[in-house]
Amino acid sequence: VQLQASGGGLVQAGGSLRLACVAPRSILSTFNALEMAWHRRAPGKERELVAPITTDRRAMYADSVKGRFTISRDNGKKTVYLSMNNLEPEDTAVYYCHARSGSGAQSWGQGTLVTVSS
Repeated sequence: VQLQASGGGLVQAGGSLRLACVAPRSILSTFNALEMAWHRRAPGKERELVAPITTDRRAMYADSVKGRFTISRDNGKKTVYLSMNNLEPEDTAVYYCHARSGSGAQSWGQGTLVTVSS
């Protein structure tokens, strides 16, 4: 699966961004059978799971983003989104999308940089 992430950029604290991750061709499975997630890696830190979403659209969130971020998916467009509101400088990171099939096969996107200025 070639996951293509986009939507990152520079934003001031308190601002919003929406990331998108498209899977134009699925060799793992049909998109609606993939569990999707957004992860991030901040400078000098380990990679962190931000928000996963299941095939039936159940979502979970890291405590640090609860109430501010929303993950969603559009199976018709083979796209998963991460809407980020009230951004904080601590949200600065490279954001990666991730796909996992029912058989356990996985794929990662190339990452999109989000920079939040104070």
